[in-house]
Amino acid sequence: MQVTQLSEAVNRPRRIAVGEFDGVHLGHRAVIAGNDTVLTFEPHPMMVLRPQQAPMLLTELEVKAELISQLGVEELVVVPFDQHFAHQTPREFIDHVLVERLGATHVSVGDNFRFGHLASGTTELLTADERFLARVVPLVQADGETVSSTRIRGLVREGDVEQAARLLGDSFRIRGEVIGGDRRGRELGFPTANIAPRPLLACPANGVYACRVGLHLAAVNVGVRPTFADGQGLLVEAHLLDFSGDLYGQQLTVEFVARLRGEERFDSVDALIAQMRLDVELVRKLLASSTA
Repeated sequence: MQVTQLSEAVNRPRRIAVGEFDGVHLGHRAVIAGNDTVLTFEPHPMMVLRPQQAPMLLTELEVKAELISQLGVEELVVVPFDQHFAHQTPREFIDHVLVERLGATHVSVGDNFRFGHLASGTTELLTADERFLARVVPLVQADGETVSSTRIRGLVREGDVEQAARLLGDSFRIRGEVIGGDRRGRELGFPTANIAPRPLLACPANGVYACRVGLHLAAVNVGVRPTFADGQGLLVEAHLLDFSGDLYGQQLTVEFVARLRGEERFDSVDALIAQMRLDVELVRKLLASSTA
C-alpha cells in the first residue's frame, strides 16, 4: 500500500473512505470495505482543536497504516491536520480535497462523521453532492454494543483485551523500541524485552498478559514492578518463550491476547519466580495450539 501526503496526491478517480480510523475497528472496516483509498488525519484532530481533551490513541500512524494495508487498500492519503485545515468550511473540504485534489468518484463515511470548521459538515451534505456517490455506513454493533474507539479505549484501560479484540477485529497491539532495563528478569530466569509505552498511546491496565510478539508466544507484564520498587516507571516487559537473543534497539510489536492476572507485590523473590513459572505455562496452554 502506498502512503501519500495530501499535498503529493495526484488527481485520479478514487473510491475514498474518509475518517480518523483510530484502531481500525470493525466499524472502520465497514466504512473502508470496497474502497481503494483511505483518507485520514494526522495528528488526531482533537490534539489540535482541544488538546486537553484529546483521547489516548489506540494506533499511531505507522500501526494504523499497517492495519489498513491488510484490508486490500491501495493508498493511504494523510492530511496534516492543523489550525489552517481545521478552519476550512465543509464545502471547501469537499471541493478542494475530495474533488479537486483526489478526484473522488465514491466517498464512504460513518454515520457519525462530521467535517469542516466547527464540525459543521454533515453526511447529508455529502450525499447531496452529485459529483460523487456517497455511502453512509451505519454504526456497527458487536456483542450487543456499538463499536467505537471510545469504547475500545475503555476496555484496553480496564485490561479487557479480549473484548477489545472482538470489537477491533484484531488484537490490540503496542509497538516500540526495546530499551535497556535493570536485567532483573534475566537474573530471575525470565529475561524480558522492555518497551516504554508512549504517553499519548493507550496502554492496557497493569497486569500480566498472554501475548504474541512476532512468531513467539510471550508472557508480558505491564506495570511498575511493585515487588522491587525500582522507580523505573511504567514498562511493558515481554518474556518471549523459547527465545534467546539480544533485542535491544529493535522495534517490537506486542499483540495482547488475554489478561492472566493483575500486577501483584510478592513477599519474596521465590514467590515471584513460582508465579512467573505458572504464568508462562498458562501462556503456553492458552496460545500454543492457535500458533501451531
